[in-house]
Amino acid sequence: MAPARRSMQAAAGAAPARVSDIVRHIIAFRQQTIGWRLTFMNSELQPAADPRDREPSEANVRALVDAFYRRVDDDPLLGPIFSRALAGRWDDHLAKMTTFWSSLVLGSKQYRGNVQEAHRPIDDIEPRHFARWLSLFLNTVEARYEPAAAVQFMEPALRIAQSLQLSKFGWDYQIPVEQQELLAALKRQRTGGAPEPRFPERPDAEPFPAKFIGKSADE
Repeated sequence: MAPARRSMQAAAGAAPARVSDIVRHIIAFRQQTIGWRLTFMNSELQPAADPRDREPSEANVRALVDAFYRRVDDDPLLGPIFSRALAGRWDDHLAKMTTFWSSLVLGSKQYRGNVQEAHRPIDDIEPRHFARWLSLFLNTVEARYEPAAAVQFMEPALRIAQSLQLSKFGWDYQIPVEQQELLAALKRQRTGGAPEPRFPERPDAEPFPAKFIGKSADE
């Protein structure tokens, strides 16, 4: 079978000042980094054509993963890298990523793995590839989920990308400021500035854990 080209909580109202702050970061991220849009952050932008899910579920997480990797497979920058890395393993990868995001967002705790180790064998990754990955992922999430649900995917995605970039390019690598600012803006959108136990606070620039979620084999 050819590599897969398949269809790979209620939104809390933000204060006007916070929305403006987020929109400013989004505009900077779009213009200076990767050119994506978060339409739900700005009521003047065109709304999504299809209804968006108000909260994650096993079914819509699977649909998100399928839609995202269909876009990755079609992308001229990312497609060749993923095609080489996943030759003959697309279906397995999609299933694993569905488990990964379900574990992270729904708390299913079924995923076992090390994100950094999984990416270590891929040699030809540059900063622009991370930027493009974020562009496609955040855009796909935004199109499929209402704001409060979308943030549950976007914040970890930015943290994971940060961790992988530091691992790949060295701990002195400067994470693009637009990514850092957008991460901070999304965190404020989610929490209103207050810490939340599910996503414990971390010092600035500390990466998302590389190995997380699920029980070890001996548990």
